[in-house]
Amino acid sequence: MSKKIFSGVQPTGNLHLGNYLGAIKNFVDLNNDNKNECIFCVVDLHAITVKQEPKELKNNIRETVATFVASGIDPKKSIIFNQSGVAAHAEGAWILSCVARMGWLNRMTQFKEKAGKDKEKASVGLYSYPVLMAADILLYDATHVPVGEDQKQHLELCRDIAQKFNNDFEIDNFLKVPEPLIQKEFSRIMSLKDGSKKMSKSELSDLSRINLTDNKDQIINKIKKAKTDPLPMPKTLKELNERLEAKNLIGIYSSLTNSNLESSVETFAGKNFSEFKEKLSEVLINKIEPISFKIKKLLDDQTYLDKILLEGVEKANSQATNKIKKIKEIVGF
Repeated sequence: MSKKIFSGVQPTGNLHLGNYLGAIKNFVDLNNDNKNECIFCVVDLHAITVKQEPKELKNNIRETVATFVASGIDPKKSIIFNQSGVAAHAEGAWILSCVARMGWLNRMTQFKEKAGKDKEKASVGLYSYPVLMAADILLYDATHVPVGEDQKQHLELCRDIAQKFNNDFEIDNFLKVPEPLIQKEFSRIMSLKDGSKKMSKSELSDLSRINLTDNKDQIINKIKKAKTDPLPMPKTLKELNERLEAKNLIGIYSSLTNSNLESSVETFAGKNFSEFKEKLSEVLINKIEPISFKIKKLLDDQTYLDKILLEGVEKANSQATNKIKKIKEIVGF
């Protein structure tokens, strides 16, 4: 059965291994399946929920496009565009925010986490951006949305908004209720310095993450210095689950080699970490170095990256404008 897939990535710059294994690798597989129609959005409207440096934001948008293409997403086959280029996203978000309910947004755990203790100082955009996310998806009649653990709640909200809109205006299935696409055999990628924290670009030490722009020497050095414990490699899944850093590194190896955790544990059971780290570095270099080389090459050709965005905006605009026009008619505008 053919799927229409929508997904977005924030242009934060300096995308890392967690972004690649958590989202982009999956996007490439979805792009390569001829049954799928894929739309990949650089969600720059979402990015400004916290203050951005304008020049940096512009560069980060291009870098995200470069990363998509360098990783294997074909802009001729899939639509790649930036959200702010399609006005229907902002229009749709306003209309849907009048359908969504305060109680629904108050339950969003991500806002509580991101706003921290002083939520009075958080932007209104940070609070209401799940409604914009719903508009992103619903404008394209997407049937499926790839989601990680941290986005499941937002997709549920999107489904609730779609159903309420359809019920309020007595128009069955006008806004398509999307299904989640959850990666199988996926390990959450954690910091190389602390197995209890998610890999993140905001962590101070660059040694905590593998950047998609890292070269061979940087990868070897980071894996060599990655935190482990004094014991040999775990022999069982039960033992693996009790040792966070070992679990993270084996999870990275398994995700990159498309193997399950059990077979990876069997392969390295009882061996020294140094032997495993050598093999992990090799696998990482084979996957990341070609991407890193292509990203740098693409960033030297800004005209080409802007052309991809321009063509993507045109394609996305024709679909989204058509949908928002119908939404306005239904609402009574």
